Amino acid sequence: MRQRFIYSVFIWIIALTIVQASPAGKVPAKYSALISKAFKNAGPNKVQLQKALRLAPSSQTEGVAFLIAYMPVRDLRSLKADFILENTALAYKARETFPWAKAIPDSVFLNDVLPYVSLNETRENWRKDFFERFSSRVKGCTTLAQAIDSVNKNINKVVQVEYNTKRKKPDQSPFESMQQHMATCSGLSIILADAFRAVGIPARVAGTAMWTNMRGNHNWVEVWLDGQWYFTEFYPDKLNHSWFLADAGKADPSKRLHWIFASSFKPAGTYFTLVWDEKIRYVHAFNVTDRYIKEYQEQLSGEKLKDDETLVSVVLQKDDSCSPDGNNRIAARIGVLSEGKEIDFGYSSSSTDDLNKFLKFKLKKNTEYLFVFTDTKGVKHQKVVKTADAAEDMIILSLK
Repeated sequence: MRQRFIYSVFIWIIALTIVQASPAGKVPAKYSALISKAFKNAGPNKVQLQKALRLAPSSQTEGVAFLIAYMPVRDLRSLKADFILENTALAYKARETFPWAKAIPDSVFLNDVLPYVSLNETRENWRKDFFERFSSRVKGCTTLAQAIDSVNKNINKVVQVEYNTKRKKPDQSPFESMQQHMATCSGLSIILADAFRAVGIPARVAGTAMWTNMRGNHNWVEVWLDGQWYFTEFYPDKLNHSWFLADAGKADPSKRLHWIFASSFKPAGTYFTLVWDEKIRYVHAFNVTDRYIKEYQEQLSGEKLKDDETLVSVVLQKDDSCSPDGNNRIAARIGVLSEGKEIDFGYSSSSTDDLNKFLKFKLKKNTEYLFVFTDTKGVKHQKVVKTADAAEDMIILSLK
């Protein structure tokens, strides 16, 4: 009995030594509670997380602490110290190697360069391979914009993956896609985001579970530049320009199904809806729907009008009265019909939106259109309106 007691004490001392050997003094205090919780959730894999913290160079300790503090439970219970340390070391190497990476704020580096994953894909040590593949592509770049452009233009050539619906699954990891030489938008977005991160470019996967025209889901990538997020994709146009902006710009802010998400490693207010597994809640995300609507409306306003076109601003109100505080406004889907066919649609501004925010349509001058909309009780309304003979027009619709 005494020997068993001594043995138990011996094991306890060893365990205590392992915990105390971790560089608790080097870990920023803001992570302490989160890491303690992570250790509890890790189960037997706790020793691997402690090892990663203990062996991390002091300059990389916060990076390791950040990952452990916010990683999903599935990773807390499975990722080994070597995986965490290698990923972290290579992320910091990119930050020291490239001038644009050095200038990135710590918060952006930690959340959008350091993470080893974007969504729920298989966890892989892709960073070393991608650092080697893409370093040469950005070697001559002196700015972040140049580096983004270079990775974007060379991604297809370097990884040799093409869009193909015959891929094995939508949420493929980089190596899974490269082995098949094919992926769909989600797999392509994951591989592009990882390529950006490998050379110190902040990136995250964005997307929607369903367009409001009900044509399905789509995913793409956002990159951080000059303090803002811009969208791009595997087959790139210039930043913030793509075929899908017209669809993204017609998102419905009132329905989660149609929200646009931007992934985040740490909690960001909501979770990313994954159409291939809607039960998953551990992929954190920002709701960036309003930004895409605004971007589309601004680009629409900036396009050159043809001689017979007018840019129409539309607002839907409860009644015909004027309410300076905007409380008279109603958010609803508004369809524009010509000769019995819907030619465009969008979602009107709500009472909480800026008074200068309007739903815009590019229509023909001096032309009658049927505007169709539904009130909060589901009752359909319609109104025939003739556009003005001017470059800009304002149409006020009301329920009464």
